[in-house]
Amino acid sequence: MKTLTILGSTGSIGRQTLEVAEHLGMKIAALTAYGNAELLKEQVRKYDVKAFALGSEQGGAAAITDIAGNSGADIVVTAIAGEAGLEPTLAALKTGKRVALANKEPLVCAGELVMQTAREYGAEIIPVDSEHSAIFQCLAERRGGGFNGDRKEVRCGDRPSSECNGDRRSSDCQIKKIILTASGGPFRGMTREELREVTPKQALRHPNWNMGQKITIDSATMMNKGLELIEAMHLFGVNPEQIEVAIHPESIIHSMVEFADGSTIAQMSHPDMRMPIQYALTYPERLSGLTKPLDLTAIGKLTFEKPSFENFPCLRLAYEAAKRGTAACAALNRANEKAVALFLRGEIGFNEISEIIERAF
Repeated sequence: MKTLTILGSTGSIGRQTLEVAEHLGMKIAALTAYGNAELLKEQVRKYDVKAFALGSEQGGAAAITDIAGNSGADIVVTAIAGEAGLEPTLAALKTGKRVALANKEPLVCAGELVMQTAREYGAEIIPVDSEHSAIFQCLAERRGGGFNGDRKEVRCGDRPSSECNGDRRSSDCQIKKIILTASGGPFRGMTREELREVTPKQALRHPNWNMGQKITIDSATMMNKGLELIEAMHLFGVNPEQIEVAIHPESIIHSMVEFADGSTIAQMSHPDMRMPIQYALTYPERLSGLTKPLDLTAIGKLTFEKPSFENFPCLRLAYEAAKRGTAACAALNRANEKAVALFLRGEIGFNEISEIIERAF
Protein backbone atom coordinates (compact mmCIF):
# COMPACT_ATOMS: atom_id res chain seq x y z
CA MET A 1 0.00 0.00 0.00
CA LYS A 2 1.48 3.32 -1.07
CA THR A 3 1.29 6.32 1.23
CA LEU A 4 0.61 9.90 0.16
CA THR A 5 1.32 13.37 1.42
CA ILE A 6 -0.99 15.97 -0.08
CA LEU A 7 0.10 19.60 -0.02
CA GLY A 8 -3.01 21.72 -0.52
CA SER A 9 -5.54 19.09 0.51
CA THR A 10 -8.50 21.47 0.87
CA GLY A 11 -8.31 22.83 -2.68
CA SER A 12 -9.97 21.34 -5.75
CA ILE A 13 -7.05 19.09 -6.71
CA GLY A 14 -6.41 18.12 -3.09
CA ARG A 15 -10.00 17.06 -2.52
CA GLN A 16 -10.08 15.03 -5.72
CA THR A 17 -6.75 13.41 -4.82
CA LEU A 18 -8.24 12.22 -1.55
CA GLU A 19 -11.17 10.78 -3.49
CA VAL A 20 -8.80 8.92 -5.83
CA ALA A 21 -6.61 7.73 -2.95
CA GLU A 22 -9.66 6.32 -1.17
CA HIS A 23 -10.70 4.55 -4.38
CA LEU A 24 -7.22 3.03 -4.73
CA GLY A 25 -6.89 2.11 -1.06
CA MET A 26 -3.87 4.34 -0.47
CA LYS A 27 -3.02 5.59 3.02
CA ILE A 28 -2.65 9.30 3.77
CA ALA A 29 0.56 10.09 5.67
CA ALA A 30 0.22 13.88 5.91
CA LEU A 31 -1.94 16.80 4.80
CA THR A 32 -1.38 20.52 4.55
CA ALA A 33 -3.77 23.36 3.75
CA TYR A 34 -3.88 27.12 3.55
CA GLY A 35 -6.61 28.89 5.46
CA ASN A 36 -9.42 26.30 5.43
CA ALA A 37 -8.97 25.00 8.97
CA GLU A 38 -12.40 23.40 9.28
CA LEU A 39 -12.10 21.26 6.17
CA LEU A 40 -8.54 20.27 7.07
CA LYS A 41 -9.78 19.16 10.48
CA GLU A 42 -12.46 17.01 8.84
CA GLN A 43 -9.93 15.43 6.49
CA VAL A 44 -7.49 14.68 9.30
CA ARG A 45 -10.20 12.87 11.25
CA LYS A 46 -11.62 10.98 8.28
CA TYR A 47 -8.29 9.66 7.03
CA ASP A 48 -6.64 9.24 10.46
CA VAL A 49 -3.76 11.54 9.50
CA LYS A 50 -0.92 11.87 12.01
CA ALA A 51 0.96 14.84 10.48
CA PHE A 52 -0.69 18.01 9.23
CA ALA A 53 -0.04 21.74 8.92
CA LEU A 54 -2.14 24.82 8.30
CA GLY A 55 -0.68 27.88 6.63
CA SER A 56 -2.07 31.40 6.62
CA GLU A 57 -1.02 34.95 5.86
CA GLN A 58 0.39 35.06 9.38
CA GLY A 59 2.64 32.03 8.97
CA GLY A 60 2.83 28.28 8.67
CA ALA A 61 4.88 28.11 5.47
CA ALA A 62 7.87 26.56 7.27
CA ALA A 63 5.69 23.83 8.77
CA ILE A 64 4.25 22.96 5.33
CA THR A 65 7.74 22.79 3.82
CA ASP A 66 8.89 20.61 6.71
CA ILE A 67 6.07 18.15 6.14
CA ALA A 68 6.80 18.10 2.39
CA GLY A 69 10.32 16.90 3.08
CA ASN A 70 9.83 14.73 6.14
CA SER A 71 6.49 12.91 5.97
CA GLY A 72 8.01 9.63 4.85
CA ALA A 73 5.33 9.17 2.19
CA ASP A 74 5.96 7.26 -1.03
CA ILE A 75 4.41 10.05 -3.12
CA VAL A 76 4.04 13.78 -2.43
CA VAL A 77 1.21 15.52 -4.29
CA THR A 78 1.94 19.24 -4.59
CA ALA A 79 -1.33 21.10 -5.10
CA ILE A 80 -0.56 24.43 -3.43
CA ALA A 81 -1.80 27.37 -5.48
CA GLY A 82 0.68 29.94 -6.76
CA GLU A 83 4.38 30.48 -6.22
CA ALA A 84 3.93 29.59 -2.53
CA GLY A 85 4.32 26.01 -3.72
CA LEU A 86 7.98 26.44 -4.74
CA GLU A 87 9.74 25.75 -1.42
CA PRO A 88 7.51 22.76 -0.50
CA THR A 89 8.01 21.32 -3.99
CA LEU A 90 11.79 21.58 -3.68
CA ALA A 91 11.63 19.97 -0.23
CA ALA A 92 9.54 17.11 -1.63
CA LEU A 93 12.00 16.57 -4.51
CA LYS A 94 14.89 16.35 -2.06
CA THR A 95 13.33 13.20 -0.60
CA GLY A 96 14.27 11.45 -3.85
CA LYS A 97 10.77 10.03 -4.23
CA ARG A 98 7.88 10.64 -6.61
CA VAL A 99 6.36 14.10 -6.75
CA ALA A 100 2.95 14.34 -8.42
CA LEU A 101 3.19 17.96 -9.56
CA ALA A 102 -0.16 19.76 -9.70
CA ASN A 103 1.28 23.23 -9.08
CA LYS A 104 2.67 24.81 -12.26
CA GLU A 105 4.05 28.00 -10.70
CA PRO A 106 7.27 26.42 -9.31
CA LEU A 107 8.29 25.48 -12.85
CA VAL A 108 7.19 28.87 -14.19
CA CYS A 109 9.19 30.79 -11.58
CA ALA A 110 12.20 28.49 -11.18
CA GLY A 111 12.01 25.74 -13.77
CA GLU A 112 15.74 25.16 -14.09
CA LEU A 113 16.14 24.90 -10.32
CA VAL A 114 13.22 22.51 -9.97
CA MET A 115 14.42 20.17 -12.72
CA GLN A 116 18.03 20.31 -11.48
CA THR A 117 16.86 19.41 -7.96
CA ALA A 118 14.94 16.43 -9.35
CA ARG A 119 18.03 15.20 -11.18
CA GLU A 120 20.36 15.80 -8.25
CA TYR A 121 18.23 13.84 -5.77
CA GLY A 122 16.95 11.19 -8.17
CA ALA A 123 13.35 12.29 -7.70
CA GLU A 124 10.59 11.46 -10.15
CA ILE A 125 8.25 14.21 -11.37
CA ILE A 126 4.90 13.06 -12.76
CA PRO A 127 2.75 15.98 -13.96
CA VAL A 128 -0.88 16.19 -12.80
CA ASP A 129 -2.10 19.07 -14.99
CA SER A 130 -4.34 17.38 -17.56
CA GLU A 131 -2.34 18.83 -20.47
CA HIS A 132 1.08 17.83 -19.16
CA SER A 133 -0.20 14.46 -18.05
CA ALA A 134 -1.46 13.99 -21.61
CA ILE A 135 1.96 14.85 -23.06
CA PHE A 136 3.68 12.58 -20.55
CA GLN A 137 1.30 9.75 -21.47
CA CYS A 138 1.87 10.27 -25.20
CA LEU A 139 5.63 10.02 -24.67
CA ALA A 140 5.37 7.11 -22.24
CA GLU A 141 3.06 5.05 -24.43
CA ARG A 142 5.24 5.66 -27.51
CA ARG A 143 8.30 4.38 -25.68
CA GLY A 144 6.52 1.28 -24.38
CA GLY A 145 6.78 1.86 -20.64
CA GLY A 146 7.87 5.43 -20.19
CA PHE A 147 10.90 7.25 -18.94
CA ASN A 148 10.81 6.03 -15.37
CA GLY A 149 8.99 2.69 -15.62
CA ASP A 150 11.58 -0.09 -15.80
CA ARG A 151 14.69 1.80 -14.79
CA LYS A 152 17.01 -1.02 -15.88
CA GLU A 153 15.59 -1.45 -19.38
CA VAL A 154 13.92 1.70 -20.65
CA ARG A 155 16.21 4.36 -22.08
CA CYS A 156 15.69 7.99 -23.03
CA GLY A 157 18.02 8.67 -25.94
CA ASP A 158 21.42 7.30 -24.94
CA ARG A 159 20.74 7.57 -21.19
CA PRO A 160 19.05 5.13 -18.82
CA SER A 161 15.71 6.42 -17.56
CA SER A 162 17.03 6.57 -14.01
CA GLU A 163 19.27 9.43 -15.15
CA CYS A 164 16.52 11.25 -17.04
CA ASN A 165 14.25 12.76 -14.35
CA GLY A 166 12.66 15.29 -16.66
CA ASP A 167 15.73 16.32 -18.66
CA ARG A 168 14.18 15.03 -21.87
CA ARG A 169 15.75 16.93 -24.74
CA SER A 170 13.82 16.96 -27.99
CA SER A 171 16.70 15.27 -29.81
CA ASP A 172 16.38 12.30 -27.45
CA CYS A 173 12.61 11.87 -27.69
CA GLN A 174 12.20 13.02 -31.32
CA ILE A 175 9.58 15.61 -30.33
CA LYS A 176 8.87 17.94 -33.23
CA LYS A 177 5.99 19.86 -31.66
CA ILE A 178 3.74 19.84 -28.60
CA ILE A 179 0.13 20.90 -29.12
CA LEU A 180 -1.41 22.21 -25.91
CA THR A 181 -5.19 22.20 -26.12
CA ALA A 182 -7.30 24.83 -24.40
CA SER A 183 -11.05 24.96 -23.86
CA GLY A 184 -11.10 28.69 -24.61
CA GLY A 185 -12.71 29.36 -21.23
CA PRO A 186 -16.06 31.08 -20.69
CA PHE A 187 -15.31 33.95 -23.10
CA ARG A 188 -14.22 32.09 -26.22
CA GLY A 189 -15.01 34.16 -29.32
CA MET A 190 -15.48 37.45 -27.47
CA THR A 191 -13.65 40.58 -28.56
CA ARG A 192 -11.39 42.72 -26.38
CA GLU A 193 -14.09 45.39 -26.28
CA GLU A 194 -16.76 42.88 -25.21
CA LEU A 195 -14.46 41.61 -22.44
CA ARG A 196 -14.15 45.08 -20.92
CA GLU A 197 -17.29 44.70 -18.78
CA VAL A 198 -16.77 41.09 -17.69
CA THR A 199 -17.33 40.48 -13.95
CA PRO A 200 -15.55 38.05 -11.61
CA LYS A 201 -18.78 36.06 -11.27
CA GLN A 202 -18.93 35.57 -15.05
CA ALA A 203 -15.23 34.71 -15.28
CA LEU A 204 -15.59 31.99 -12.65
CA ARG A 205 -18.14 30.06 -14.75
CA HIS A 206 -15.87 27.68 -16.64
CA PRO A 207 -17.79 25.63 -19.22
CA ASN A 208 -15.94 22.32 -18.71
CA TRP A 209 -13.75 22.20 -15.61
CA ASN A 210 -14.37 22.58 -11.87
CA MET A 211 -11.28 24.37 -10.53
CA GLY A 212 -10.19 26.84 -7.88
CA GLN A 213 -10.75 30.57 -8.32
CA LYS A 214 -7.26 31.57 -9.37
CA ILE A 215 -6.82 28.91 -12.05
CA THR A 216 -10.37 29.54 -13.31
CA ILE A 217 -9.61 33.23 -13.87
CA ASP A 218 -6.33 32.24 -15.53
CA SER A 219 -8.33 30.03 -17.86
CA ALA A 220 -10.66 32.94 -18.69
CA THR A 221 -7.70 35.21 -19.60
CA MET A 222 -5.81 32.28 -21.22
CA MET A 223 -2.88 32.97 -18.89
CA ASN A 224 -3.33 29.41 -17.65
CA LYS A 225 -2.32 28.17 -21.09
CA GLY A 226 0.59 30.58 -21.09
CA LEU A 227 1.84 29.24 -17.77
CA GLU A 228 1.38 25.70 -19.09
CA LEU A 229 3.59 26.35 -22.11
CA ILE A 230 6.39 27.55 -19.79
CA GLU A 231 5.86 24.46 -17.63
CA ALA A 232 6.00 22.21 -20.70
CA MET A 233 9.30 23.77 -21.79
CA HIS A 234 10.95 22.63 -18.59
CA LEU A 235 9.25 19.27 -18.20
CA PHE A 236 9.86 18.09 -21.75
CA GLY A 237 12.98 20.00 -22.76
CA VAL A 238 11.54 21.95 -25.69
CA ASN A 239 11.68 25.62 -26.68
CA PRO A 240 8.69 28.00 -27.07
CA GLU A 241 8.70 27.65 -30.84
CA GLN A 242 7.98 23.92 -30.44
CA ILE A 243 4.77 24.55 -28.47
CA GLU A 244 1.50 25.37 -30.21
CA VAL A 245 -1.80 26.21 -28.53
CA ALA A 246 -5.07 25.03 -30.09
CA ILE A 247 -8.53 25.95 -28.83
CA HIS A 248 -10.51 22.74 -28.39
CA PRO A 249 -13.90 23.58 -26.83
CA GLU A 250 -14.93 19.99 -26.12
CA SER A 251 -11.92 19.39 -23.81
CA ILE A 252 -11.68 15.74 -24.89
CA ILE A 253 -8.17 15.81 -26.35
CA HIS A 254 -6.01 17.07 -23.52
CA SER A 255 -2.86 17.58 -25.59
CA MET A 256 -0.93 16.07 -28.48
CA VAL A 257 2.67 15.40 -29.46
CA GLU A 258 3.92 15.53 -33.04
CA PHE A 259 7.07 13.52 -33.66
CA ALA A 260 9.87 13.89 -36.19
CA ASP A 261 8.45 11.13 -38.40
CA GLY A 262 5.19 13.07 -38.89
CA SER A 263 3.05 11.01 -36.52
CA THR A 264 0.92 12.76 -33.90
CA ILE A 265 -0.26 11.04 -30.72
CA ALA A 266 -3.15 12.43 -28.67
CA GLN A 267 -4.48 11.56 -25.22
CA MET A 268 -8.27 11.67 -24.82
CA SER A 269 -10.69 11.39 -21.92
CA HIS A 270 -13.63 13.22 -20.40
CA PRO A 271 -12.63 16.48 -18.61
CA ASP A 272 -12.17 14.90 -15.18
CA MET A 273 -9.07 15.70 -13.12
CA ARG A 274 -9.34 12.41 -11.27
CA MET A 275 -7.89 10.62 -14.29
CA PRO A 276 -4.54 12.47 -14.48
CA ILE A 277 -4.35 12.44 -10.67
CA GLN A 278 -4.72 8.67 -10.62
CA TYR A 279 -2.20 8.21 -13.43
CA ALA A 280 0.38 10.20 -11.46
CA LEU A 281 -0.22 8.00 -8.41
CA THR A 282 -0.17 4.62 -10.17
CA TYR A 283 2.23 5.15 -13.11
CA PRO A 284 3.36 3.03 -14.94
CA GLU A 285 0.31 0.92 -14.12
CA ARG A 286 -3.22 1.75 -15.27
CA LEU A 287 -5.91 0.70 -12.81
CA SER A 288 -9.69 0.92 -12.83
CA GLY A 289 -10.58 4.56 -12.23
CA LEU A 290 -13.42 6.95 -11.46
CA THR A 291 -13.63 8.67 -14.87
CA LYS A 292 -16.46 7.46 -17.09
CA PRO A 293 -15.52 5.78 -20.38
CA LEU A 294 -15.28 7.89 -23.52
CA ASP A 295 -17.95 7.43 -26.20
CA LEU A 296 -16.84 9.39 -29.26
CA THR A 297 -20.00 8.56 -31.19
CA ALA A 298 -22.04 10.29 -28.49
CA ILE A 299 -19.75 13.34 -28.58
CA GLY A 300 -20.14 13.50 -32.35
CA LYS A 301 -17.30 15.83 -33.32
CA LEU A 302 -14.12 17.44 -32.05
CA THR A 303 -13.32 21.00 -33.16
CA PHE A 304 -10.22 23.18 -33.09
CA GLU A 305 -9.49 26.90 -33.48
CA LYS A 306 -6.47 29.18 -33.36
CA PRO A 307 -6.24 31.39 -30.24
CA SER A 308 -6.53 35.17 -30.56
CA PHE A 309 -3.49 36.98 -29.19
CA GLU A 310 -5.31 40.28 -29.72
CA ASN A 311 -8.34 39.44 -27.58
CA PHE A 312 -6.40 37.36 -25.04
CA PRO A 313 -2.97 39.03 -24.80
CA CYS A 314 -1.94 37.05 -21.71
CA LEU A 315 -1.03 34.14 -23.97
CA ARG A 316 1.18 36.39 -26.10
CA LEU A 317 2.87 37.75 -22.98
CA ALA A 318 3.61 34.23 -21.77
CA TYR A 319 5.31 33.37 -25.07
CA GLU A 320 7.41 36.53 -24.77
CA ALA A 321 8.39 35.71 -21.20
CA ALA A 322 9.29 32.14 -22.17
CA LYS A 323 11.68 33.46 -24.82
CA ARG A 324 13.28 35.97 -22.43
CA GLY A 325 14.05 33.48 -19.68
CA THR A 326 13.57 32.71 -16.00
CA ALA A 327 13.49 36.27 -14.63
CA ALA A 328 10.80 37.33 -17.11
CA CYS A 329 8.74 34.22 -16.35
CA ALA A 330 8.95 34.89 -12.61
CA ALA A 331 7.89 38.53 -13.15
CA LEU A 332 5.01 37.41 -15.37
CA ASN A 333 3.78 34.96 -12.75
CA ARG A 334 4.04 37.39 -9.83
CA ALA A 335 2.24 40.16 -11.73
CA ASN A 336 -0.48 37.76 -12.79
CA GLU A 337 -1.10 36.55 -9.22
CA LYS A 338 -1.42 40.13 -7.99
CA ALA A 339 -3.64 41.22 -10.90
CA VAL A 340 -5.98 38.23 -10.55
CA ALA A 341 -6.37 38.96 -6.83
CA LEU A 342 -7.27 42.58 -7.63
CA PHE A 343 -9.82 41.47 -10.22
CA LEU A 344 -11.46 38.99 -7.86
CA ARG A 345 -11.83 41.81 -5.30
CA GLY A 346 -13.47 44.00 -7.95
CA GLU A 347 -10.66 46.57 -7.88
CA ILE A 348 -9.72 46.32 -11.56
CA GLY A 349 -11.44 45.28 -14.79
CA PHE A 350 -10.88 42.07 -16.71
CA ASN A 351 -8.77 43.67 -19.45
CA GLU A 352 -6.58 45.39 -16.86
CA ILE A 353 -5.17 42.02 -15.81
CA SER A 354 -3.11 41.75 -19.00
CA GLU A 355 -2.28 45.48 -18.93
CA ILE A 356 -0.76 45.16 -15.44
CA ILE A 357 1.20 42.06 -16.47
CA GLU A 358 2.60 43.75 -19.57
CA ARG A 359 3.92 46.65 -17.49
CA ALA A 360 5.69 44.23 -15.14
CA PHE A 361 8.28 43.13 -17.66
